[in-house]
Amino acid sequence: MANLTCSADFLGPLLGASANATTAAEFICGRFQNAADQFTATTYAVNNTYLLFSAYLVFSMQLGFAMLCAGSVRAKNTMNIMLTNVLDAAAGGLFYYLFGFAFAFGSPSNGFIGKHFFGLKAFPNPTYDYSNFLYQWAFAIAAAGITSGSIAERTQFVAYLIYSAFLTGFVYPVVSHWFWASDGWASASNTSNLLFGTGVIDFAGSGVVHLVGGVAGLWGALIEGPRIGRFDHSGRSVALRGHSASLVVLGTFLLWFGWYGFNPGSFNTILVSYSPGGFYGQWSGVGRTALTTTLAGCTAALTTLFGKRLTSGHWNVMDVCNGLLGGFAAITAGCSVVEPWAAIICGFVASWVLIGCNKLAAIVKYDDPLEAAQLHGGCGMWGLIFTGLFATKNYVNEVYSNKANRPYGLFMGGGGRLLAANLIQILTIIGWVSATMGPLFFILNKLRLLRISPEDELEGMDKTRHGGLAYAWHDEGEGGDSKKGFMMTPPFKVGDRPSPANNGNQV
Repeated sequence: MANLTCSADFLGPLLGASANATTAAEFICGRFQNAADQFTATTYAVNNTYLLFSAYLVFSMQLGFAMLCAGSVRAKNTMNIMLTNVLDAAAGGLFYYLFGFAFAFGSPSNGFIGKHFFGLKAFPNPTYDYSNFLYQWAFAIAAAGITSGSIAERTQFVAYLIYSAFLTGFVYPVVSHWFWASDGWASASNTSNLLFGTGVIDFAGSGVVHLVGGVAGLWGALIEGPRIGRFDHSGRSVALRGHSASLVVLGTFLLWFGWYGFNPGSFNTILVSYSPGGFYGQWSGVGRTALTTTLAGCTAALTTLFGKRLTSGHWNVMDVCNGLLGGFAAITAGCSVVEPWAAIICGFVASWVLIGCNKLAAIVKYDDPLEAAQLHGGCGMWGLIFTGLFATKNYVNEVYSNKANRPYGLFMGGGGRLLAANLIQILTIIGWVSATMGPLFFILNKLRLLRISPEDELEGMDKTRHGGLAYAWHDEGEGGDSKKGFMMTPPFKVGDRPSPANNGNQV
C-alpha cells in the first residue's frame, strides 16, 4: 500500500464535474496517504521490535557462556572466568560503539573496511537503526566469549581486556564487513561485484563469528601453552575436568535458547511476503531457520552421546553438551537456505568433526579447557562447507533476493561456485585472524602480560587474584570453629610440581 500513489488530478474527474470534486479528491488522497504512512511506520516498528527481541536473545547467550565456562573450569578459577565474561560484554560494548560498528557497516565505503558511523554518528537513518547496533554488538561479544574459553585458567586479567577490545573493535568488525556489509568484497549483498556470481553465504556467522573466535582462541592457547598438569611427564593427556556438570548443562540450555535469536534473528526483518497470497513470507523463513537450528543441534547431541560411548565407554553429559553446541555452530551458516532433512546431516557430521578435532588436539598437546577452538573453529568450517553443498535454489533466491538465479549448493544441482566462495571465506578468515590476533598474543607473551605465574596457577586465580574462592559457606548457629569454605589443593606432591616451560609436563 505504501507503494501506491493518489493525486487529486487523477481522482477528481472520477468524482464528477461538481465544484466540490477537487476538494473531495484532495481529502480522499490525504486520508489515503495518511493510511499509507501508518502502514509504513508499522512495518518499521514491527521489524525493529523483532530485531530488538532477537538482540535480547543473543545477549542472553552471554549468561549461557558464563555458566558454561564456570562449569567447565576448576572451582578455584570460577570467579576469574565469570569476570572475564562480564568484561567481554562491557569492553566490547564500548569499543564496538566507538569503532566496531563503523568498521563493519559504515557504508558507503570500500570492500575492505567501513568508514562511517563512528560513535553511531548520523543514527538512526533509513538503513540502520539503534536495534541494528545492539544486535551486531551481541554478535561481536559472542566472538570474544569464544576466545576467552580457549585461554581459561592461566591468563592474566590485563590480557583479557586488551584482546577483547582489539577483537571486538577491529578484528571481528573487518571480517563482518567483508561478508555481511552491502559493499564488502565477498558479501552476498554486494550485487555490483559478487564473488563467483554468488558471494559468500554465511547467514548467521559460522565463519564470521564462530571461526573468528575459534582461530583467535587457537592462537592464544598455542602461545600460552597447556595448563600445568594437562599432560604428564610422558606426554599423555590428563583430564582436568570442570567442577560442575550442572552449570555446564544450564549454560548449554541458555545458549540453545539464545540461538533462536542468533539464527532466525539474522533475517533482521520479518514483514516480507514471498507469495501474492501473503500466507508465505519471511516469517516462514524465520520458522524454518529455527527448525533447522533445532534439528542440527539435536542430531549432533545424540551422535556425540553414542560416539563418545563407543570411543571412551562413558555416557558423558559434558561431551554431549559440547556436541550439541557444535551442531548449532555448524548450522549457523546455512540455517536459512537448507531443507530440514539436510540439517540432520549437518549435525551428524559436526559431531564427528568435533570428536576428531579433540583427538587431534590431544595428539599435538593442545589444551583448550572449553574445546572452543575445536568446537567453534572446526564445526564452523564444516558449516560453511555444508552450506556450499546443500543450499537449495528456492531458499537462496528468497533470502538473497537482490540477485536472481544465484548459484546454490553443489549437491542440490547448483554447481560449485558457492562452495568455492565459502572455501575462500575459510582461508581468508584463518589468514586475517592469524595475522592480527597471533602477533597480539605473541607480544603480550613477550611482555609477560599473557600467562600468570605457576604459583598463581596452582593456587587458583580466585584466591590469588580475586580476593577469595567463589564457593564459601558456613552453617548458621555454629561456633567459631565451623568450617568456612573449602581448600583447593593441587594434585601434586611437594617437589613434583609441573612447569609451563615444558608444556605442562611434571618436573
